Amino acid sequence: MDPWHEYRLMLTRRQLFGRTATGIGVAALASLLNDGAHAAPAKGLESHGALPALHFAPKARRVIYLFQSGAPSHIDLFDYKPKLREYHGQELPASVRMGQRITGMTAGQKSFPCAASLFQFAQHGRSGIWLSELLPHTATIVDDITLIKSMHTEAINHDPAFTYIQTGSQQPGRPSLGAWLSSGIGSENKDLPAYIVLISLASSGANDQPLFGRLWGSGFLPSVHQGVKLRSSGDPVLYLNNPPGIDRQTRRQMLDSASALNRMAEQAFGDPEINTRIAQFEMAFRMQASVPELMDLSREPESTFDMYGPDSRKPGTFAANCILARRLVERGVRFVQLFHRGWDQHGNLPAQIRSQCRDTDQPSAALVKDLKQRGLLEDTLVIWGGEFGRTVYSQGALTKDNYGRDHHGRCFSIWMAGGGVRGGYVHGETDDYCYNIIRDPVHVHDLNATILHLLGIDHTRLTYRYQGRDYRLTDVEGHVVKAILA
Repeated sequence: MDPWHEYRLMLTRRQLFGRTATGIGVAALASLLNDGAHAAPAKGLESHGALPALHFAPKARRVIYLFQSGAPSHIDLFDYKPKLREYHGQELPASVRMGQRITGMTAGQKSFPCAASLFQFAQHGRSGIWLSELLPHTATIVDDITLIKSMHTEAINHDPAFTYIQTGSQQPGRPSLGAWLSSGIGSENKDLPAYIVLISLASSGANDQPLFGRLWGSGFLPSVHQGVKLRSSGDPVLYLNNPPGIDRQTRRQMLDSASALNRMAEQAFGDPEINTRIAQFEMAFRMQASVPELMDLSREPESTFDMYGPDSRKPGTFAANCILARRLVERGVRFVQLFHRGWDQHGNLPAQIRSQCRDTDQPSAALVKDLKQRGLLEDTLVIWGGEFGRTVYSQGALTKDNYGRDHHGRCFSIWMAGGGVRGGYVHGETDDYCYNIIRDPVHVHDLNATILHLLGIDHTRLTYRYQGRDYRLTDVEGHVVKAILA
């Protein structure tokens, strides 16, 4: 009996086609990784990922996404409605609601009284943008931001809304925005991943909205493109440090041996995930040297901590993570995403939103100022916002000094700064009840299309074929919001 002959007879149909395609796959991979394999892109259009070149000159080279998990109340922060005080306590008119479906948390209410914001608003900067008293530090950067008041989404519950704005689909399984960027244009630093995630905890302890790893996952893209979460305690990345008795040279020898075995397996089975495994092992080895230096804030001057606020010395806070975000983009990381929980304020909103703004207002503004003074804001896109907005009607009893707000997808607000967007500009408008959009709506797909555009990518051309279909972040929709471009 010939063992090799027996081995070949055991090949599955999938393995046969995988091995047959290996030569073509390797040639394609080489063409993507070898700059000499195709014509060099024009200056400023270089890509470090699967795209041979950017589709047009980018305004931004990197993104910091400050994601406010749980949905901040746009009514209490950004969307000033003076007439709403006249409607306070009155029933929301049916002509405004227009039969909109609502969540199970308020569907049983017999009354839907309008709740005007308890907080004062004022105009700021040369642009005169209205902001809540809860955002005194954001008020100092209004001339650097575009405030979009007309965001909207079909999702009305957290998990599908998280998934939608992150991946372009309410159903799990699609690649996240950061994974698309990692795949398409890669990182500018060989020693750090293209996509890094930081999670902060609200000082109030209101961390009730779970954050699943699939929100920064790679979906059907090669797993090398999934976000890498940096932890605030212990090893920043699990198993980053070598175990006792293993030095760096020994680790190098172990990786070389494992890589040799993995290459043999790849030649036998043609599975692209084996190449991903090899690449990830090598990245982990390089991160053992790069990450400890990155996470060490001891060399930051005192002025940095003063700028970002009193919590900036505490690992895991939003302020400390904002400093890390700046350090990451300085080192060429393409996409940094901060998740900050605690915004899901169905009751006791006035007290809870004060706490959330204390956590996030000063560090968010400091990040924009810090990038600007270092000359990085011009080509770094900063985004601040959540997955949807909150209702104008009160969830539960409305009292003189207290109210709650349910989920609201018909309109909400986000802001963007740097990276090619207009400063001191307000886009979109809602009605006097802050319930419906009356001018310049911006859908989730439009937002993602615009982010890609600012990075030099045509969202209709960044695609990946999976199960016989070409997929993209914006699915079959999305339009670039040209009015916000500088």
